[in-house]
Parts: sequence; C-alpha cells; structure tokens
Amino acid sequence: MATAQNNADSEQELSLDKGSIETQFEFITKKSGNYNANGKRYEVVRAIHLDKLKGNVLDSLKGFRATITELNKTIDSQKETVTNLNSKLEDTTGQLAEVTAEKDSMSFFGAQMSKGGYNVLMWSVIIGLLVLFLLFVFKFKRSNVLTQEAKTALAELESEYEDHRRRALEREQKISRKLQDEINRQKK
Repeated sequence: MATAQNNADSEQELSLDKGSIETQFEFITKKSGNYNANGKRYEVVRAIHLDKLKGNVLDSLKGFRATITELNKTIDSQKETVTNLNSKLEDTTGQLAEVTAEKDSMSFFGAQMSKGGYNVLMWSVIIGLLVLFLLFVFKFKRSNVLTQEAKTALAELESEYEDHRRRALEREQKISRKLQDEINRQKK
C-alpha cells in the first residue's frame, strides 16, 4: 500500500501545469501509452498533452530569451560603464601625472624646473653671491688698507713738508737778518 500511495503522490506531483520542463516530460512519458507494431515499440501521446507541453516549452524559451535579452542589455550597460570608468581612469591618471609633475617642479621665470634643479640653481646663485660678497669685502679691506697707508704717507709727507717749509722759512729769515745786518753794517 505504501508503494501505491507513493506512486499516487508522484503522479500528483507530475503535471503539465506546474514544475520544470523535465518533470512535464516525465508526466507525458508516464501518461503515454505504448504498443508494438511490426516489431517496433511506439509511444502514444495525447495531442492535448503534447500541445500543452509545446506551449509550456515555448513560454519557457520566451522567458529565457527575455532573460537573455535583459542580461545582454545589462552586460552592454556594464561594458559601457566599464569603458566610461576606464576613460575617467585614464583622465585621472593623466591629471595625477600632471599634478605630480607640478608638485615635483617649480616655476622659475615662467619655466618649469625640477625641485632638484631649482635647488642647485638657487644654491649656485647663493654661493656666487657669497663669493662676490667675499671678493667685495676683500677688495674693500685692501682698498681701505691702501687708503690708510696713503693717508699715513700723506700725513708724513705733509709733516716733512711743514718741517722743510719751516726750516726754509727760518733759513730765509736768517739770511734776511744777515742781509739786514750786513746792510746795517754797511751803512754805518
């Protein structure tokens, strides 16, 4: 009895109105009759069941085609999204490269220079200015020393000149006195 009940349950489960296409084919196979003619075995299927199965298969195919169409649309949409994202990624990568180049360089008199080149140039300018400053200080001190020596020499020369002038004046005065003394003597 349990076997008869299981067969009844499985026949109730098999139907053309519900279940998968596979279970519907099993239903038709179980419901079909068979006979032998001319040594060949034939299955007889009710036309109504076959039409119903055909309609169900076509409906399933239509549903699968609709699903495939929707999936293809989704795939196309996602491909377009991926293409857009890839172009945006390329643009972003380009902008990142530009920003990195700008970050790693500096504008010097309107020309872009790398930071290393800028540092070398600035330190060269600073060292050049320092060398010029030291050269200027050296020349200034040398000129100052020469000026002090010239002033000292001039002061000595002026002192000598004053001494010479004073001596010459004294000599002239002595000579003038002697002359006056001689003239006075001659008059007497």
